[in-house]
Amino acid sequence: MNKAVSAALAALAIAIPGAPLLAETASQEPRQVILIIGDGMDEQQVTIARNYLKGAQGELLLDSMPVRGASQILTIEDRVNGKPIYVADSANTATSLATGVVTSRGRLATTAGSDEDIPTIIEIAEAAGYRTGIVSTASVTDATPASFAAHVSQRFCENPDQIERVEFSGIHIGGCPQDMQKNGGPGAISQQLAESDVDVILGGGAKHFTPKAEGSQLSVADLARSNGFNVVETADALSKTPTGERLLGLFSESTMPVRMQGEDGRASEQPAPSLLNHVHQYLGDVTLPESMECQPNPEFASVPTLKQMTDAALTHLAADNNKGFFLTIESASIDKQSHERKPCGSIGEVEQLDEALASALAFAEQHPYTLVLVTADHSQAAQLIPHPSLFAAYPIPTYSPGYVSLIETPEGGVMMVNYATTNFMMEEHTGAAVPLYANAEGQGLVPPYLRQPEIFDIMKNYLGL
Repeated sequence: MNKAVSAALAALAIAIPGAPLLAETASQEPRQVILIIGDGMDEQQVTIARNYLKGAQGELLLDSMPVRGASQILTIEDRVNGKPIYVADSANTATSLATGVVTSRGRLATTAGSDEDIPTIIEIAEAAGYRTGIVSTASVTDATPASFAAHVSQRFCENPDQIERVEFSGIHIGGCPQDMQKNGGPGAISQQLAESDVDVILGGGAKHFTPKAEGSQLSVADLARSNGFNVVETADALSKTPTGERLLGLFSESTMPVRMQGEDGRASEQPAPSLLNHVHQYLGDVTLPESMECQPNPEFASVPTLKQMTDAALTHLAADNNKGFFLTIESASIDKQSHERKPCGSIGEVEQLDEALASALAFAEQHPYTLVLVTADHSQAAQLIPHPSLFAAYPIPTYSPGYVSLIETPEGGVMMVNYATTNFMMEEHTGAAVPLYANAEGQGLVPPYLRQPEIFDIMKNYLGL
């Protein structure tokens, strides 16, 4: 834990000397918070996935949650007292969840403008004696999981080789020289995780643990081993890891493979208007992309599922634990597949989240005082649009200006999913509020509407921190 965070935690302890923990005053039972994040999982994504997986009249497990509200996303400019920005990224929204502080895009648990480290729910929980865990289908150094246990000014500073200067396709896109350990900072994200006190970290991102740690001849992975982590790389090794050990699972080089894909890996495509339509918008016709089914992604079989990682994390965190724990679980590629305009991939990742939720709820049934929350960090580009168009009866070609997929559903229908935020190689996020679900423990705690940073307060208060 870096010096700035340690000082902030000490200040928190001074502010409430002798304050009893809620878990001590209400019950001697362990107390747990399980926060499940569907990255980019807004109502559009949930509805698209529900239609495909369960049918138009079906229900996901998410739909059975007894508490439901809406979370408004907040973002500001990268300056002190910055003005609002109305569309967020995963770094600043995960920071809101992890710290209760609104910051600017790209920042992980650091303040906008002043670049001060902010204590996270994981660090506060660890200081109070709780175990902690992070599970993600992204690289564990990616913005959402990393925001709970690392502090950098720029989300792309994922390993010691790309902290001083970050390049993408030869283009300089930033860096975090002030965060380097030689400059008094906490280091790159992977090194911070390797040196952290987190008990369980599971996901992708092995490539970020192969460089040498800053100021060391050890790789970051070996640094993690020296810090007490058992490092595993396969589903079989994960299933055989004994409890009582700290656990770092790195199951892919970067983001873990998704469960589903379009036929032959197809992404969405742009409608093709005829030559006459280019002459005048009321003339000619338009050809839509061919419809497709969603298919299993063969690469998915090489990695543990989100449910398997969740089950392992719950087992390790709960074993011989009379205090409790905080665990965050992310289904990351709902968002990542939307960036690539691949609705089948997003559908499969909502299904993975629903399965991980089943494990969390089963655990909560057996362990009183377990609060299960499910939310998204931000909304995304996918839209469910009419097929056929409501204007198809008019004798003019009508079509989306964006990229579309026509998905053949198991119940015999066809869904049209649209992406139209940008003409760039990747779609962008959108600014809508996102859903927030809770199990029965959330009754009276989760209001119908809140601002995203308030979720941090709900979790912190539930644990009595």
